Amino acid sequence: MNPNHGLQQVKYAFFLVLGSVIYGIGTHCFVMPANIAPGGAVGLALIVNYLSGLPVGVLTILLNIPLLALAWFMLSRRFVATTGIACAVCSVILDFAVAPLFPTYGGDRLMSSLFGGILVGVGMSCIFMTGSTTGGTDILGYIMQKKKPHISIGKALLMVDGVILLLSIYVFQNVEAGLFGLISLFAQTRVMDAIIYGNDIGSMVTIVTRYPEKITEGILVELERSATVMDAKGAYSGADVKVLLCSIRKHEFYKLKRIIYGADPNAFIMVTETTEVFGEGFKGMDA
Repeated sequence: MNPNHGLQQVKYAFFLVLGSVIYGIGTHCFVMPANIAPGGAVGLALIVNYLSGLPVGVLTILLNIPLLALAWFMLSRRFVATTGIACAVCSVILDFAVAPLFPTYGGDRLMSSLFGGILVGVGMSCIFMTGSTTGGTDILGYIMQKKKPHISIGKALLMVDGVILLLSIYVFQNVEAGLFGLISLFAQTRVMDAIIYGNDIGSMVTIVTRYPEKITEGILVELERSATVMDAKGAYSGADVKVLLCSIRKHEFYKLKRIIYGADPNAFIMVTETTEVFGEGFKGMDA
């Protein structure tokens, strides 16, 4: 057994638990008492919690079950497995660790929206570092994009979260609920972009390496994506090298860096933010 693999699993578990705790604090201490629903499955769970009083974590799991069932047939089963584990850990920590121990903030709703969004964004970033997501609108967005390739993932997520924000206005009987929810969602996404380089549409990664086989194997197996391999020669050293081109999403960037470093610590990496990516897994050519 490779000891590095075991160490990596421990690291993943640490980031998953840490992210879940921070995510839970942001949700329980700031978002929930402000009566806002900043998108996602947890946004729907907060709305149902307001109406029924049921625990937010339990509701999040229940809302994700049908989405995970759809994803099992329409998306990658590895994605379903990692997302299901992350969702379960987040929900258990929220209901049984954060809620009983941490007080709620009852002050200004704007402050609640901002700090709630920031903490949720930090927590989700830690979870993304494990190669997982928290489900919810991520699943719906990927399914919508697969059924309607001309709709980008970013637009699909915006549509779903927009519906949840509108629903929150109706349920909370307060227009400000939607506005504060939008502020919280904006803060969350900005923090995630700052912590994990890239955006929801994609980033292009150019890798110059002497060991392309191990890197491409990791991209194909762990990320379930592909790459383009080109022959090249170093201008200074004159050595033969390979150049790999790969397009990835936000939550995949941290994992790609680990794959590259594990195969070739001396690899030269360039990351370019992209405004649009066309092709399988991204946008259709008719968009």
